[in-house]
Amino acid sequence: MSAVKSTIPDNISEEYYQISTEILSSFPKYRPPLDLFRFRDDIAQLQPLFRKGERLSNEQIEKLQELCAGGDLFVARSDRAVYSKHIVKQLDLVLVDENLKTGEVAEICIMALGQKLSDFFEQPVKPVFDALYRDTMVFTEYLWQDKHRIKSFMRRLNTEHTLVNHSLNTLFVGLWLLMDTDPTMKRRLVDRAALGLMLHDLGMAKIPAFILSKTTPLKMEEKDKIPPHPLMGAKIMHKLGLAFDEMRQAQMEHHERLDGSGYPQKLSGERISKLGRIAAIADSFAAMISKRPYAAAMDAMTAAAHLARNTKKYDAKYTARLQAAYVQKLFDTPGKA
Repeated sequence: MSAVKSTIPDNISEEYYQISTEILSSFPKYRPPLDLFRFRDDIAQLQPLFRKGERLSNEQIEKLQELCAGGDLFVARSDRAVYSKHIVKQLDLVLVDENLKTGEVAEICIMALGQKLSDFFEQPVKPVFDALYRDTMVFTEYLWQDKHRIKSFMRRLNTEHTLVNHSLNTLFVGLWLLMDTDPTMKRRLVDRAALGLMLHDLGMAKIPAFILSKTTPLKMEEKDKIPPHPLMGAKIMHKLGLAFDEMRQAQMEHHERLDGSGYPQKLSGERISKLGRIAAIADSFAAMISKRPYAAAMDAMTAAAHLARNTKKYDAKYTARLQAAYVQKLFDTPGKA
């Protein structure tokens, strides 16, 4: 990755992305997807170089590579939407593009994971999971480099209720709780916990959509289809050969409660794993802050306080920390970041 030259004015770095050789090589070779600019040392300004979609000659391509190697190739931040959509297709580029701001990386990761997750919910087969797995490992690598980066994802919880949004919200809340309360955790746990938390509700993808969208009370036969969803998700992952402990715990225990009132196994107390307890809190919190067909959304502070008061069902160690984070205003209101 080319470093930003010291001769480049700060306002340019604020308004433009400096393109790395890795980013450039990922563009369509002859037709760049956005406008390109070059930096001129003699006047310390950027000048237009090539227009989006313009077909380049081999000589022009060589010139681009030369400018890029020298740190003189840029794109406008106003083209962020196009740039982001491009990187979403190759998420590992966020690990080499040092000019992306933390919030921009979070938005790109959320888009990429959301697309891959949606595909997997629609078609839960190994090749589709492999694509989701690759992007998840980029996400966890990004967090592993700096664990404080999870806060950017916590500031971007989505209050629109969909299975994908709920799954990602649960992932971010659960990982934040895990990393915030266990500073010695190993990378392998981060990877596996991320997959488990994100796919905790996989079984819900098999519940008929008309049941999930109903605004009126469910009939008895419709209600009966909901409780088995943890087992349904676990069975899918078992068939794919991915029944590791963290996956099983997140899927099978996110509806278990400390007092034994949960389901599907009626576990209680210490029989519920650490990740299962965290998943239960993250899942409940993610549901409470979203507007569901049968319930209005709570603000994050109210939802966190509600969980903290319910010590019979949720682990107070984690609910207290979640509530404290919002009292201390560590995160913005979900949906307004």
